[in-house]
Amino acid sequence: MHPLVAPLAGTLIVSCQAYPGEPMRDPRTMAQVAAAVQDGGATAVRAQGLEDIRQVKAAVTVPVIGIWKDGEDGVFITPTLDHALAVIDAGADILALDATNRPRPDGRTLDRTIQEIRTRFDGPIMADCDSVDSALHAADLGIDIIGTTLAGYTPARDSTVGPDLPLITELAARLPDTALLVAEGRVHTPAQAAAARDAGAGAVVVGTAITHPSSITTWFREAVTGA
Repeated sequence: MHPLVAPLAGTLIVSCQAYPGEPMRDPRTMAQVAAAVQDGGATAVRAQGLEDIRQVKAAVTVPVIGIWKDGEDGVFITPTLDHALAVIDAGADILALDATNRPRPDGRTLDRTIQEIRTRFDGPIMADCDSVDSALHAADLGIDIIGTTLAGYTPARDSTVGPDLPLITELAARLPDTALLVAEGRVHTPAQAAAARDAGAGAVVVGTAITHPSSITTWFREAVTGA
């Protein structure tokens, strides 16, 4: 296992993102949020967008997992080789990208994309997967971190309430020890995070429930007004 990845086993990773048009959609704000979650014990942070990656990198000492979302349909998480190289150049310690079997905008296969990245970057790569097949394929390519990020967000699997525990359980039994299995997606409570670990996840990514005040406020508002 890559020396930057091994310390993440058994820990919490936090995704620090805000969406376009939101009050917190500012790289400086995301850098402050990243510094705050580091203080709370996050062992790595996930940042979206080139300027966010730069400013988050300057604000924390833990590894920065970088992505670049471009578009809204199909493959849009670091969708092309050019996006991946830009994320690396922005300072990401770990590159994350869509690792589903869907067509990529630049026409490259995932295999070719990884091959070309590896000629220029020897740091860890995180695969955002949506199924057993995509996760196992990513591991076969030597990808260091296998995330359940896209499970339930593509037609490959139905969406679950909370993290996809059956997927995590199966992957925990089938992935090689060289890859870190990370639960990501719909982890909204500490109990769900613990359940993901109990199912076999080596680490857990939490985003919305920690770093997205609009969503958190909505949950509480609905609970209060519906009481």
